[in-house]
This record gives sequence, structure tokens and C-alpha cells, in this order.
Amino acid sequence: MTAPPTSTGPGRTAPRRAALTAIGTLVAVFAIIAVGWRCPVLLVAGVPCPTCGMTRAVRLALHGDLAGATRLHPLMWLAVPVVMLFVGVEIAGYARTGAWGASRRMRFSNVLMIGTAALLFALWIARFAGMFGGPVR
Repeated sequence: MTAPPTSTGPGRTAPRRAALTAIGTLVAVFAIIAVGWRCPVLLVAGVPCPTCGMTRAVRLALHGDLAGATRLHPLMWLAVPVVMLFVGVEIAGYARTGAWGASRRMRFSNVLMIGTAALLFALWIARFAGMFGGPVR
């Protein structure tokens, strides 16, 4: 005897999984941006990390202060869209397959991530040398 068919097949779980993942991501992003986030590297090591100031820069941009956001972290305009792209691809891939790792199959994903990281580290070193307003605290 076989089990009766259920109403929750693969086609019904994917949209629910995508919605729950997207909602969870939005709640986390909202909490970090709205409440604020102290850099754990700065708190533990006393040295700002390559992305220090990014959350505050996003907050300034969301409030319309684009020049202030650029001053706080000039690479915000590159790093945030890159991260948003990868998060979106991962959520869509998870919704389709139920597994993470969809961004690994994107063309040029390694080049994009390594290039963004290299620019962040280059800016970080330049700021320690006193350029671009010095280290963010």
C-alpha cells in the first residue's frame, strides 16, 4: 500500500523556502542598519577592519547623504551591490534547489569577489597611510 499524495511537494516548498530566507535576510539587514553594528574586529583587536564604516555609510546613503556616505567608505558603492548580487543569487538558488552555493556557478564570481576584496584591502592600507580621511573608527 502506498502513502496518499501530500499537498506539499517540491513545487510548494521552494516558494516558502525562498520567502522565509528572504524575510530572514531582510530582518537581519534591517536590524544591523537600523540598530547599528559595532565592528567586532575593532572591538577585539582595536584595529578597524577593511569594511569598517560600511554600515554607517549605508545608513547615510539611505538618509540621502551620498557625499557623507562616500567620505565614510568610498567603496560602499561597489561592495554593497556586489554583496547584494551574491545574496540574491544565493536566495534564488536556495529556493530552487534547497542547497546553498549557487553563486559558485556564476561566471566571474571568483574574479568579482577577489577583486572587491582586493580593493577593500587596498583602501584599508591607504587609509592607514593617512589617505582618504585615515582609518575609520
